[in-house]
Amino acid sequence: MRAGDGTGGRIRVLVVDDHPVVRSGLVGMLDVADDLEVVGEAADGEEALVRVAALRPDVVLMDLRMPRLDGAGATARIVAEHPASRVLVLTTFDTDTDIVRAVEAGATGYLLKDTPRSQLVDAVRAAARGETVLAPPVAARLVSRMRTPVAEPLSPREVQVLAAVARGLSNAEIGRELFIGEATVKTHLQRAFAKLGVDDRTRAVTVAMERGFLPSPGAR
Repeated sequence: MRAGDGTGGRIRVLVVDDHPVVRSGLVGMLDVADDLEVVGEAADGEEALVRVAALRPDVVLMDLRMPRLDGAGATARIVAEHPASRVLVLTTFDTDTDIVRAVEAGATGYLLKDTPRSQLVDAVRAAARGETVLAPPVAARLVSRMRTPVAEPLSPREVQVLAAVARGLSNAEIGRELFIGEATVKTHLQRAFAKLGVDDRTRAVTVAMERGFLPSPGAR
């Protein structure tokens, strides 16, 4: 018998966030509801895995960007190892890349930290029932992304530039190595960002590796 299934059991919640003040605020918000019980807290993804294994919460309220193991990585592990625990992402970030990573990892829902308390409590209840919960801006982004045609592959030059970024080169150094101007390097990077759906150099390299445009570290 699961909590939150209409049988009167309290929904057990684990709060995961690397900011103590945020965790304290969330605990206070959730503990007001009679049918919710915060059974533990964690400061990063690695600690969350330990807590989930020990506490077996019904819902894990998960931040995304944390040290050691981020929210998406922790979510994927929790979904694989403890499928009875639902993961509800609660973050300040609503970029396409963050949303897709969380959804692909298996999160039941995705909310933003400006979500009103009443809506957050309802979302936790819905997540415990296995229902998908998405903040309206997030749902709109997902729908828009699904309607967008598949992005074209990276050009050979864009791959060269990203490979140089992966090696730690600056734009000026990349320009000298490839015999192109620094402004041209920036143009190639911006085009690569758009194709990969990212907004920074680190994520561009990571996603390019994930999609097979660049070799992963250690690959031969």
